[in-house]
Amino acid sequence: MRFIMIGIALIFVGFIILGGFGNNFQAATLESNEFGTCYEYSDNSPPIEINCSFKIFDQTVFFALVIAFIGAGIISLVKGTRGDWDNKVKPEDIVGPGNNQNENSDDSKKD
Repeated sequence: MRFIMIGIALIFVGFIILGGFGNNFQAATLESNEFGTCYEYSDNSPPIEINCSFKIFDQTVFFALVIAFIGAGIISLVKGTRGDWDNKVKPEDIVGPGNNQNENSDDSKKD
């Protein structure tokens, strides 16, 4: 169950990062294909011409990060749904009613 929750959280984080910051990284391909020159935009100064390969590399790293989050989430979901190891608990680690350790406690020796 915990891997299913982790998987859902990772996929959610991947889509949030893509939605929140993806707009800043999608212009590099368009600028390089259509115009051949790329610019770095800032609020305080006019656009500065930069090498397009640097901007495309930044875009590739960003999308690789997003794909890694989403991929890790999918792997975690698959592992959580297919795995039965979450239910495999050693008998000596089980606590609660029905455990043999509870029968050997100090309360049962008082009788």
